[in-house]
Amino acid sequence: MRVLVVEDDALLRDTLKRDLERSGFAVDVAADGVDGEFLGASETYDAVVLDLGLPRLSGLEVLRRWRSAGHLMPVIVLTARDQWHERVAGLKAGADDYLGKPFHLEELLARLQALLRRGGAGHPPRLSREGVELDQEHQAAIVDGVRTEPLTALEFRLLRYLMVHSGQVVSKSTLGDHVYERDMDPDSNVIEVYINRLRRKIGKDLIRTRRGQGYVFDGTP
Repeated sequence: MRVLVVEDDALLRDTLKRDLERSGFAVDVAADGVDGEFLGASETYDAVVLDLGLPRLSGLEVLRRWRSAGHLMPVIVLTARDQWHERVAGLKAGADDYLGKPFHLEELLARLQALLRRGGAGHPPRLSREGVELDQEHQAAIVDGVRTEPLTALEFRLLRYLMVHSGQVVSKSTLGDHVYERDMDPDSNVIEVYINRLRRKIGKDLIRTRRGQGYVFDGTP
């Protein structure tokens, strides 16, 4: 899943990017409201973590512009813990949840997972499809209950997205939108390489190519 973090505190921004990536997310970051508003309006994100106290353009105004333009991705706003009016204003502007600073990463992850589940894109701690169990805590695939295959970050994100959308044809461009970070090159040939690596790890018949359409995880012979 792909997440945007808009936060002007450099230390917190870098920490969130690192920790969310370790938890299996593709993460883009912005340091001010203008850049954040542009990314949220022009890129595809499964969720956004948005600080309200941003330079150049307030987080509240960023959120209002996204919602006015019809961008409905789930948004968690970050507020000062004692500023209840900020939380109210954020929720009225279209935020889906809020988190007061300081906070623990575990709480942010739990809130992100809850929002993703609510929006139909979430996933339990372990996904299980067609004899493959995805252990998200350890970023590994358990095949037929006996063999554990460690996954790279990109392999993990690709497999998770395909398993969450099991039975659906997913195009290369859609995969790129949801598994690549903004500074990565969304080369469709690279996706093919990683799909082939996944096939070697979990079984060649589980991820099928639909020529001209994309890929589907369904295990159909």
